[in-house]
Amino acid sequence: KFEFNPKVGIDNPALTLTEDTEGEGVREPRFYLLTKDNTETFGFCLHEELACQGHIIRQIELGGVAQRRGLQDGDRLLQVNGHFVDHMDHLRVVQKIKASGNQVLLAVLDGDSYEAAKSLGRDLSQMLPQDIRPRLCHVTRDKSGFGFSVSCPEGTKGTFQLSVLQDGPADRAGVPAGSWLLELNGDSVKSYSHTQLTKKLKQSGNKVTLLVASSAVEEFYRLRGLRVTAALADTSRLPFKARELHLVKGPAGYGFLLKEDDCSSGGVGQFLWDVDVGLPAEQAGMKEGDRVLAVNGESIEGLDHEQTVHRIRAQEDQVTLLVIDPAGDEFYHSVGFGGMVLPWLDG
Repeated sequence: KFEFNPKVGIDNPALTLTEDTEGEGVREPRFYLLTKDNTETFGFCLHEELACQGHIIRQIELGGVAQRRGLQDGDRLLQVNGHFVDHMDHLRVVQKIKASGNQVLLAVLDGDSYEAAKSLGRDLSQMLPQDIRPRLCHVTRDKSGFGFSVSCPEGTKGTFQLSVLQDGPADRAGVPAGSWLLELNGDSVKSYSHTQLTKKLKQSGNKVTLLVASSAVEEFYRLRGLRVTAALADTSRLPFKARELHLVKGPAGYGFLLKEDDCSSGGVGQFLWDVDVGLPAEQAGMKEGDRVLAVNGESIEGLDHEQTVHRIRAQEDQVTLLVIDPAGDEFYHSVGFGGMVLPWLDG
């Protein structure tokens, strides 16, 4: 059995559909958008049990946020941030939840429906929408501009639909035609007028980062009363990538120093310095100034220097570090990801 008790609070209730599917006693999945600060917890554990299939919601804290919002003992976790996880190794599912930082979108199915669907040979992934993630796109202007135009119903604020020029900068950056603009450079456009949005775009210079959602994705969240945020976004098209470094300790050690320092984008982080030539750290691709995001697949968000060192030393002769260079680190903070590991692990 593996237990996981992540720290988080719940921001929005789930939409619960109670009707049977195809008369087989199999109900629809339920969706929960969970958010936290550092003093709150989810109020449940995620179990793997020999007698039951799936990733099981257990030990729901009495009066806690999970219970108040409707998670049930025995629910099976099917999806994490739009990724189907029923077939995944349990530890990998735990890592995906931990990597989500302060917000995660879960899809669950009640235990009886899960068991019934399994006995009928149902493909559980087909019970879930296939693409429910908004998209984060980084657009670089060329001679023709950004390659998109914005329309807004007259007299309204915050409702902007994008027309995308085929093969233009926005199209190449992955902005879907007809998508809805939700955030500009990390800021919500909900209160913007068309004039204000145009001004903000001009102030962005040659590069702009857009959080967008297709009509289908926007409708999915709206019908369930869930708020779309950058934390849930598909980041695969962004230009900044983290690197996973696998180090095996040599006779002279790993060959780097870890230093706690202020981040250029605010807060405190753990940085890599004094990378020795020819030793495992350099051979793995480590660069001075890289910031550590995760150790052995687990985020170090909220850990101090001593705790991070302890994580690195947990396995005596090897360690896997997820790191990002200063430019990427600053970019992700600017669009609202903070210390989240999710966009890099998903990539």
